[in-house]
Amino acid sequence: MTALPYTLDPSVDLVAPIGLIVLQADETLEVEFKQSFADAPNPLYVTRIPSGAAVTPETLGAMQTELADAAALLPSARHFPVIGYGCTSASAHIGSAKVEALVRSVVSVETVTNPLRAAVFEAGRLGLNRFALLSPYVEEVNTSLRDAFARDGISTEVFGSFNEAEEANVVRISTQSIVDAAVMLGQSNEADAVFLSCTNLRTQAAIPEIRARLGKPVFSSNSVLASHIRHLVGLNDGQI
Repeated sequence: MTALPYTLDPSVDLVAPIGLIVLQADETLEVEFKQSFADAPNPLYVTRIPSGAAVTPETLGAMQTELADAAALLPSARHFPVIGYGCTSASAHIGSAKVEALVRSVVSVETVTNPLRAAVFEAGRLGLNRFALLSPYVEEVNTSLRDAFARDGISTEVFGSFNEAEEANVVRISTQSIVDAAVMLGQSNEADAVFLSCTNLRTQAAIPEIRARLGKPVFSSNSVLASHIRHLVGLNDGQI
């Protein structure tokens, strides 16, 4: 073998990376992010966290013990301007501050966001405080999510759920079902925007039709998370 010389590029010359923690059971987030970041020069590094086949308070709480280990699998040689944790309901159950502390304990990162934190940011930016909330979750999970929104000043009095616990079924809820449910909820005068919760719910194709039919802002867990991450790394937020 011939030993060959080489030089190293300084990290400062590399484009800032984006980190993403995706649930083991999630089949949607990476697919939708591929389109949301198609124009971004930033490398997107993804790690997976063990998650239950069903979304329950117990499976959400269990992720608290796995978060640091999952985050630690991101490249340790890089500093991240932002890492997104891709679970709306677990962020509500565990708490955004605790999620951030766990990720920061093992990764060099400036900001840790999640769909709940991103939705609150977007609502504040647009002056919104009344969401028509469409959820796939069972009641115990819905309660913690709505309570979390309420603590941040967002009302979810207009609310409906598919009442589905199984992740494998959530990802297969049809686009038309999502559109029909969101339009029914969003037409209420008590809502100034629609929020479609759950990163595993396939919402990217549904949002334009819902927005066109209601004439109101329409967001999803994935769209607000992508928009917030883009904002934090200095990219044009684009249409969410």
